[in-house]
Amino acid sequence: MTYFCNICKKEISEKEYNYSTSKFNKPLCREHQDNSTIEEKGLNKKESNYRENMIKGRIAETLIEELFLSLGYNVFRYGMENTVPGIMELLKGVRSDVADNIRRMPDFVIQHPERKDVFFIEIKFRSNEEFKLSSLPKDYPYKNCYFIVVSKKHIKCITYNELLEGKEVTPTSKNYLGSRKEFELDKNVIIDFCDFAVKFFHEVP
Repeated sequence: MTYFCNICKKEISEKEYNYSTSKFNKPLCREHQDNSTIEEKGLNKKESNYRENMIKGRIAETLIEELFLSLGYNVFRYGMENTVPGIMELLKGVRSDVADNIRRMPDFVIQHPERKDVFFIEIKFRSNEEFKLSSLPKDYPYKNCYFIVVSKKHIKCITYNELLEGKEVTPTSKNYLGSRKEFELDKNVIIDFCDFAVKFFHEVP
């Protein structure tokens, strides 16, 4: 009797047939047995990358949230994913103006402990320490937003207007978060949190 792979229709041996039908409930060649094993054990590559990037982003957000809290700021989670739990999962793959506006909402609103000024803050993790205007979607609506870029070594900050002027965050740029006069931050505290970032992200590709 002749046996065939259920996916590629390639002829397979009786031994392959017996093994694959027993393990995967369908006849598979060796190549598709390997692929099925990978999918069975965990996420596919696309889903794995999505989850990994989400986790890195959340770690960076928590790092910056704790930094501002430690300096006496009022910190409010602003993004829709914080007010409506699970909405970002529901919007995965959805293309519409409403979905895009929800995705673009800044992560935090922070308030200066003395002056009571408020700021929109968006947190970005970038292992290559690069962030520029082209990193944002077209028609980004929050023109008064500050972008805090967390990398393996530094925490830098740039405004939307500075991006419009052609300025960028790069490995050699000097736009450190501690240099922002608007926030009046303790540089020693920022150094401590940079050390945390190194611990959390030193092996991240």
